[in-house]
Amino acid sequence: MKKALMLLLGWLVLVCNSCHADSQFKLLVLAIPNRYHYEYIPVARDSFENLAKLHAFEFSWSNKTQDLEGDLRQYAAVVMLNTPGDELNAAQRGKLEAYVRGGGNVVLVHRALIMPPKAWPWFEQLVGRSFKTHPMLQTGVVNVVDNKFPATYGLPERWIWSDEWYEFTNPYQMTIHPVLTVDESSYDPTRIWPGQVATGMGKDHPVSWYHEFDHGRVFVTALGHNVEMYRDQRYMDHLFGGIYWAATGKGAQH
Repeated sequence: MKKALMLLLGWLVLVCNSCHADSQFKLLVLAIPNRYHYEYIPVARDSFENLAKLHAFEFSWSNKTQDLEGDLRQYAAVVMLNTPGDELNAAQRGKLEAYVRGGGNVVLVHRALIMPPKAWPWFEQLVGRSFKTHPMLQTGVVNVVDNKFPATYGLPERWIWSDEWYEFTNPYQMTIHPVLTVDESSYDPTRIWPGQVATGMGKDHPVSWYHEFDHGRVFVTALGHNVEMYRDQRYMDHLFGGIYWAATGKGAQH
């Protein structure tokens, strides 16, 4: 019995080592609970577990920004799920900046795009746009404007989606490469809470894009407000396509 147990343990070690060796890359996924975004966390974690098994990558899941203070060089990309830059203290901000300047890559999802104006200009430039406001959650039509980028490969040319359609400004004159835009004629850009104003952005209203900044690759999606989205296969295909490009630099057909 003892010999059989030892053989089994040895086999498990070999299997685990093989799984580790086959991993393509490793991510740090930050999912910090906040007032408007917390219910999605366990569902998103399960979805990432499934993605990792399907696509042979590893990830460290964290609900603590303190994990940015460790050695980030082990990660092909840092994924900030609904985790905005204002959650980070000065030391953590410095670590993220150093990581990107050293060639590290970042994926920013939904609320991660929100940063008070001029509170951390580097982060606003990392995003590529500055958050202005958003109307109430509504159904709209998303247009694929770059069908040669991995984050669009699983999507139809026109996609019915319900989300908070963030509005942006570009105070730092950043150049981005949009992959998805929203058709403002398909929803009411002015439908917002009393005392607030939303005007829309017109025909040029990106909701997902990529760019290179400070020696790193950055993928951004403003989509992903509620928990059900992390159960939606097309949304997860969109998100993983961006992660894949950010982590590896591969997949784009340009």
